[in-house]
Amino acid sequence: MPKMIFVNLPVADLPRAMRFYEAIGFTNNPQFTDDTAACMVLSDTIFVMLLTHPRWQGFTTRPMCPAGSSEVMLALSCDDRAEVDRLVAAGAASGGTADVNPPEDHGFMYQRSLADPDGHLWEPFWMDAAQALGETQQEEAAQ
Repeated sequence: MPKMIFVNLPVADLPRAMRFYEAIGFTNNPQFTDDTAACMVLSDTIFVMLLTHPRWQGFTTRPMCPAGSSEVMLALSCDDRAEVDRLVAAGAASGGTADVNPPEDHGFMYQRSLADPDGHLWEPFWMDAAQALGETQQEEAAQ
């Protein structure tokens, strides 16, 4: 069985957060959703659990990071550059903040950043793995 990942994120406004994640391609799993939490599905193995602050605090005694601080940066692969741009535009139109960090274009890799309405940082990216591998091999040969 493939490993699954559930990213748990505290949110101030659950319906707003759900709208944001639906706008960037997640779907809601109502089986694991109630007034305090929502399971948002990206694929068969990738899930985001949106938890109201009280629900989040039921899982840990550690304090929540203040909005705007850096807790984690979640990189999400995309099929092409256009998908990166579409995802960032859709997220910004749904209450997120586009390009919290400057976009980066390395030729073989293109990435942008997007903060959700609660400040959680996503970094959609596209990478040409074959070209990236070729550049890595060229760098090693030059050393």
